[in-house]
Amino acid sequence: MTGNTEPTPRKVLTPRRLTLMASVAALGLAVVAVGPSNFSTVDHWIEPAQAADAAHAPTGFADLVEKVKPAVISVRVKIDQTVGSGLTENNNLPEGLPPGMQKFFQQFGMPNLPHGRQVITGEGSGFFISPDGYAVTNNHVVDHAKTVEVKTDDGASYQAKVIGTDPKTDLALIKVDADKSFAYVKFAEQAPRVGDWVVAVGNPFGLGGTVTAGIVSARGRDIGAGTYDDYIQIDAPINKGNSGGPAFNVDGDVIGVNTAIFSPSGGSVGIGFDIPASTAKLVVAQLKAHGHIDHAYLGVQVQPVTTDIADSLGLKHAKGALVAEPMPDSPAAKAGIKAGDVITAVNGHSVANSRDLARTIGMMTPGSKVSIDLLHNGEPKTLSVALAKVPEEQSAKAATGAPEKSASNAMPRLGLALAPASEVAGAGNEGLAVVGVDPNGPAAARGVQTGDVILDIGGKAVAKASDVRGALHEARASGKRDVLMRVKSAHGTRFVALPVGKA
Repeated sequence: MTGNTEPTPRKVLTPRRLTLMASVAALGLAVVAVGPSNFSTVDHWIEPAQAADAAHAPTGFADLVEKVKPAVISVRVKIDQTVGSGLTENNNLPEGLPPGMQKFFQQFGMPNLPHGRQVITGEGSGFFISPDGYAVTNNHVVDHAKTVEVKTDDGASYQAKVIGTDPKTDLALIKVDADKSFAYVKFAEQAPRVGDWVVAVGNPFGLGGTVTAGIVSARGRDIGAGTYDDYIQIDAPINKGNSGGPAFNVDGDVIGVNTAIFSPSGGSVGIGFDIPASTAKLVVAQLKAHGHIDHAYLGVQVQPVTTDIADSLGLKHAKGALVAEPMPDSPAAKAGIKAGDVITAVNGHSVANSRDLARTIGMMTPGSKVSIDLLHNGEPKTLSVALAKVPEEQSAKAATGAPEKSASNAMPRLGLALAPASEVAGAGNEGLAVVGVDPNGPAAARGVQTGDVILDIGGKAVAKASDVRGALHEARASGKRDVLMRVKSAHGTRFVALPVGKA
């Protein structure tokens, strides 16, 4: 028995239904021949800058498509039951998928597999990046494939082998061995600007080479698919089977790899997401050299610097990545990075937020040394850190036992009931366990929950409720509107900015 499916760009759902109609209009200039009776024509003067812009804007994409289309391929895969036997019993998903891919496949992408032997076929897209047959596609197109077949624009078919994959960026490198040279395209050297033209070429719904066009709608999109999300949003329609296909600028260079879509309906609504060429170049180079990619590891739990947190730290701008906790024996811990430090730059390049830091470090090579600029207790500091390889995933989770004792140290104005952590089962030996939360209090409004453990406030360790009050009063006396409280929960350690005026 056989089944058929088309690898689909990962779908992103939100409560709102959004529909964007992508259109491409030919741009031209008109001369108006109306005016007063003593004039036969009215000349329309074009400023030089306007003329240059009009000359640069494409009146069509035929020449571009003719140039790049031969390098775009259809990718057809087969997966048999030897892979299916590794699917989970409840939802038929391959084990070990990253959370973003699990959510996608649970909702849309993976067919239900009946018991017994079955062959699953699927089609996606890809593109050659060298004349000797190396091609790029998505990891989720070729993941677990038993065979990979590619079809070129002239209708010829070739067998391909998977050189390497990287699930964290959803990229894969495949290779066709043939006694010929293939048409190929190259990655763009510069990132596109919002508003630039973009042309997507791929194999939607298995129809064969298809071209759509639109503009770059946004950059730096985080769609919740993974740690290194930095997508380019485009409105050129991409559909099922477009996964792994290229998006081109008007020069015919690849600006991104079509990977995900927003879709309430299953088809394109004009919101698609591409892996940037800058990311693809780094990943593909390592896949070609090693067959896999090792992402670098700094070893910190970080969170964004909000306006409240910036105020509590005395920062002028809410930028950077706040270190909630360095991991034990990590590169960060060995270099001296502490909880409460704000990482502001890596190798001289500013860090906008915590996700920016994760992407920057993750795309580096393990073992490389980087310069980390940070603020420690409000003072600028620069550290040299030797990055490590991301360790194997660990399943260590904080205990979440229910508190056995009620607290007598109620703090109604803060909205917390606290008890020494050593007296609460599963809370550890340091800090104060939260054993009660007023749902209408300021702490609850900032996400503090029963079972959390307060480790320190304003950089000072706390062991009893009076320590909390003292820290809040001290912050208020010094003119601060907020004070940072470091909180440990089942999900990790984070900082919470509490308003001192409410204490």
